[in-house]
Amino acid sequence: MDKEYMKYSEIAEILKVLAHPVRLCIINGLLDEGECNVSHMQSCLGIPQSTLSQHLQKLRSAKLIEGKRDGLKVNYSICDQRVKELITVFFKK
Repeated sequence: MDKEYMKYSEIAEILKVLAHPVRLCIINGLLDEGECNVSHMQSCLGIPQSTLSQHLQKLRSAKLIEGKRDGLKVNYSICDQRVKELITVFFKK
């Protein structure tokens, strides 16, 4: 065991952010699609846009996803390789 457990705080924060079914679904969908905009995510998830925006904000704040503007739309993608690998382990064969 390692007494310097504080070095695990970044990983623990990532896991906390991912520990919600909607956010897991967003990340898994982004992994499948590569990138996606809010309108597409909202229609797939069937949740209000305000709720989706809150989840996206948490993922952005944790630097797990990034958004790139394309005119009036923002296309989101996963920007943390560790998250891609983790989600692949859980959802892909």
